[in-house]
Amino acid sequence: MKIENAQGKNVQSMVLGDVEVIRVVEWQGPLVPARRFVPQSTAEMWKDNEDWLAPDHWHPGSDNAVVALQSWVLRSGGRTVLIDTNVGNGRERPGSPHFHHWQGDFLGRLAEAGVRPEDVDVVVNTHLHIDHVGWNTRSAGNTAGSGAEWVPTFPNAEYLIPAADDFHYGPENGYGNGRSEDDRLLYEDSIAPIHRAGLAVRWEGSHRIDEHLTLEPAPGHTPGSSVLRLASGADRAVFVGDLIHSPVQVLHPSCNSCFCLDQEQAAASRRRILERAAAERELVVPAHFGGAGALEVRKEGGGFGLAGWAAYDEA
Repeated sequence: MKIENAQGKNVQSMVLGDVEVIRVVEWQGPLVPARRFVPQSTAEMWKDNEDWLAPDHWHPGSDNAVVALQSWVLRSGGRTVLIDTNVGNGRERPGSPHFHHWQGDFLGRLAEAGVRPEDVDVVVNTHLHIDHVGWNTRSAGNTAGSGAEWVPTFPNAEYLIPAADDFHYGPENGYGNGRSEDDRLLYEDSIAPIHRAGLAVRWEGSHRIDEHLTLEPAPGHTPGSSVLRLASGADRAVFVGDLIHSPVQVLHPSCNSCFCLDQEQAAASRRRILERAAAERELVVPAHFGGAGALEVRKEGGGFGLAGWAAYDEA
């Protein structure tokens, strides 16, 4: 596994052991004020690391964090596994202005990667937030929004859904315990149709996908927030979802994002995952990092430091 700087492209790939890893980027850019994004961070944390945070992770001029909307495709054991499905087009998300009626070209980007919807065997939702489950479904006709009929985008796939999140965000818990209208809308257009189609697999404890890939819980960001571990040959990687939103949280793992529901539990999960990644030289693959999108970490003081960015094969 070679680690070096890499410039962003829409589709990139690397091989870890016997698993091909394909990064599919739908969008990347400045999105949220940095200290609103990571409220426990300080201006100094960003400024002191400007030389490597900018421009891929922080835009100093606007003081906005840079965010990527992306998914990861794993070709493992003869099957195609898709990790997270971004925002989805034409969704009613009134509480999330950035994503309300979003229109992107996610399926076109998957096609660039050589992946058709019917080719996907497994969909992994690391957690049930709006920017991770949107393309679970698509409109059955030409309509979107409140009048749409939503059907599974990946008709041949099993969808692996953390049971704790399915309960929390579903009708059993009053759609996120009544936290927001977006939670109800998310469940009804992106999760409930998967259940109705008989494609949903609720898992808890841990879930082995194949000899190389295993899902494990890492709660805090959401009740069912999870990570996917890859182990093949001498190579290791951990796809951490939203456990880490910004490299600032690698340097200061006690800092949570503004989206973490259980702050104490999220920080504990983050430190635990980073401790193991540093000890075992796992490539850390967060859901929203710009630039190379993935990194190796090392222990450094009371936190962790950058050991190197992911490198991709030449196109």
